[in-house]
Amino acid sequence: MSRYRQPAPKKSPYITPQGMQILEAEQKAIWLRRRQVVAALSAAAAEGDRSENAEYIYRKKELGEIDRRIRYLQKRLPDLKVVDQKPMNADRVYFGATVKLEDVKDSIRVYRIVGPDEFDREDHYISIDSPLAKALLKQELGEEVSVQVPGGVHQYIIIDIQY
Repeated sequence: MSRYRQPAPKKSPYITPQGMQILEAEQKAIWLRRRQVVAALSAAAAEGDRSENAEYIYRKKELGEIDRRIRYLQKRLPDLKVVDQKPMNADRVYFGATVKLEDVKDSIRVYRIVGPDEFDREDHYISIDSPLAKALLKQELGEEVSVQVPGGVHQYIIIDIQY
C-alpha cells in the first residue's frame, strides 16, 4: 500500500468582505504571536539540554503550527475574490445570500452561503462548495430543491432570500 493521498479539491476563491477582514486581522495577529513564541523558544533553548526540555519541544511544535497557518494565509489571501455587490436579481440564490428553507416536516432552516474560509464562523453559515449550497445556487424563490447527502435525499422549498 502506498502512502500517497490525493490532494484536496481546490476551494472556491470567493469571500465576503467581513470574512476577508477577519482573515487579514488573523494574519496580523499571528505574526505578533509568532514573535512571542520565537522569544520563548530561544529562552527555552538557552536552558541547555534540548532533548529533555519540555518547554523547548512545546514551543518548537507551536512555532511549526503558526508557520503552517502563515504559509496558508500568504498563499490563500492573494487568490481570494471579495464579493461585495448584490446580484441584479435578488429573487435568485447567489453567493452571500441568506436563504430560508422549509423541509417536508415543515421545519424552517436558515443558511447563509459564504466562502470555504469562513463557513465555520457562525452556525448557519455554509460553504459555497457544500452540496446544499451547490443545489441552492441560481434557484428562485418558491422553488423546490433536492439535495443528495450521505443520509439520503432531502427536499426543501425556498421561502425567503435576503442579501
